[in-house]
Amino acid sequence: MTKKDIKVALIGVGDVASALVAGVENYKKNPDKIIGLLPEITQYGVEDINFVLGIDVNANKIGRDLSEAIFMEPNCNMKIFEPGFLDAPVLKGPILDGLKSNIKNIIPVDVNQKPVDIVEEFRKRDVDVAVILLPTGCHEAVKYYAIASLDAGACVVNGMPSHVVKDSEIVEKAQKLELPLIGDDVKSQIGATIIHRSLANLFPMRGAILDRTIQLDWGGSSDFCNLLTPQSNGELIYEKGKRQSKTEAVVANLQNKDDVECRISAADYIPFLKNQKEAYMRLEGRIFGGAPVRVDVTMFVEDGNNSAGIIADCIRVSKIAKDRKIGGVLQSACSFFNKHPLEQLDDYVAKKRLVEFLENRRER
Repeated sequence: MTKKDIKVALIGVGDVASALVAGVENYKKNPDKIIGLLPEITQYGVEDINFVLGIDVNANKIGRDLSEAIFMEPNCNMKIFEPGFLDAPVLKGPILDGLKSNIKNIIPVDVNQKPVDIVEEFRKRDVDVAVILLPTGCHEAVKYYAIASLDAGACVVNGMPSHVVKDSEIVEKAQKLELPLIGDDVKSQIGATIIHRSLANLFPMRGAILDRTIQLDWGGSSDFCNLLTPQSNGELIYEKGKRQSKTEAVVANLQNKDDVECRISAADYIPFLKNQKEAYMRLEGRIFGGAPVRVDVTMFVEDGNNSAGIIADCIRVSKIAKDRKIGGVLQSACSFFNKHPLEQLDDYVAKKRLVEFLENRRER
């Protein structure tokens, strides 16, 4: 390990973790093949990211090295690289509300495996950055792990829609401890949300009016299995944060956002698609003379990889902020990397502010 080593713990060893670990380790072996990372982040390279620990509740992953656990079922992300032994054990964390959905049917749990002390294990390995990649909807677990990570001296990158950067208790603790936060809900590299958002913003940019828009997502990963779980009130887990997060990301910067009919839905869980996500978007509006215009888009993408590159960038930005002893919410990073930040900015503005932060011309 180098002096610039960034020690990373992954909380949730699912498909995004699988793509992230395999991708980072592949790039270390093949630096000439690096794509999908921001070149503006020069202080740390992908070779500086070192995974030291995984936290999960899947009985078949616990006790294994992260290099092996990332390929255990129900993970189904495409295999781009098989890393060698990482000396990064997967340990059991508390379940809390993490399995209150259909994923309990596909994730085996052994009650004889006891949860570890997260703070102790993180401190033992001197974790710099904790990445939360838990199932959508387990708000209690996300908060628990965020606070435990901070107590252990680690930055927090929250890839899920549960509140971290909007939780006052977590933010105050991060500020006091001079540890940065990035969240909430990772915005995929070239995903349905960023494409939908770009097209929606195109309407006012060209003097047109957007009247209504829809987005339907479907896929075969455990994430979709989780999202489409009905709750006691009849609502799907998708309704508890994910729909709001995606909707805000698409229409937040439109002047007529309160008038736009916007409906974004998780349409179905289709196991044979594995980690391939598919999405359909339709945008309807008016151009000169009130004439109608309609745009239809269909996209296909390997979902784990689509988030992994963004997470790798978040890890490096977090360490830069930690080096500078900046605690609390990293506004520029959150606005660029996440669907549900404190401040929704146009993407070009968010990117500009992020670059200014990287060049030390902006505090956050």
